[in-house]
Amino acid sequence: MTAIPAIDLIDGHCVRLTEGDFDTVQIYGEDPAETARSFAKAGAERLHVVDLDAARGTGENREAIKAVRDSFPGVLDVGGGIRSIEEARILKSLGVDFLIVGTALVKQPDDVAAWADELGPVFVAGIDARDGEVKVSGWEDGSKFRAVDLAAQARNLGMVEIIYTDISRDGTLSGPNIPETAAVAAFSGLPVIISGGVGSMADLEKIAEEHPLGISGVIFGKALYEGRVNLKEAIRILGASR
Repeated sequence: MTAIPAIDLIDGHCVRLTEGDFDTVQIYGEDPAETARSFAKAGAERLHVVDLDAARGTGENREAIKAVRDSFPGVLDVGGGIRSIEEARILKSLGVDFLIVGTALVKQPDDVAAWADELGPVFVAGIDARDGEVKVSGWEDGSKFRAVDLAAQARNLGMVEIIYTDISRDGTLSGPNIPETAAVAAFSGLPVIISGGVGSMADLEKIAEEHPLGISGVIFGKALYEGRVNLKEAIRILGASR
C-alpha cells in the first residue's frame, strides 16, 4: 500500500478541518510548496491535495497547486471544485497526474464520463460520506446516493480509482473506517484509498496487518502535522504490506 500525505488548501495556506467543518480550520503551514518538498524528502511517492476554496465555490488555489507540482516529483492528485472540463484541463496543464471528482460525479455523471473519454485514465472518484450517505459541494450538501452504490457506478464512468473518506472521522484522529472502505472496494472493483481518521502509527499498522482486499493506499494529514505519524516510518510500514 502507498502512504499518501495530504495538503488541504485555503487562501494558499496548508490547513486541516475537523469533520469537514470550515469553522474548525487550523493553519499548519504558510508555504504549501515547502511542505510538499519536505514530504518528497521523506520519501513520499504520492501527494494528495484538496483545494477547499474551489470545493465550496469561494475561490481557487491554482498558484499554490502549481508551486506544489514544481516542488514534488512524485504522483500528484488534486481534488476540489472540478465541475467542468475546462477546470480539468487547467489542472492537467499544471502537471497534475490525477483529478479527483466528487460533486460532479453525483450531479453530472454523463459529463464526467465524457471528460474521461477526452482526457483519458486520469479521473479518481472522490466518495465522501457520512453514515454511508455521499456528501457533495465541500461536504455541505447531502445526496441520494449511498457510498457503495456510487462506488459500483464509478468504473463505468471512467474512474480509475476511488478515494473514500468517512467525513465523521476526518480530522478527528479517531481511526479510519476500514470496514466501510473495504465495502466500497468490493462494490466498485477498483483500487480504493482510505482517508479520514488516521491518528497514530498503530492505525497504520492495523491497516497494513489487515490489508483488506482492494485497499491500495492510505491518506493522512492532521496526524502527520501534529507529529502523531512519522512519514518515513509510515512509508516503510505500508510499503511492506504490498
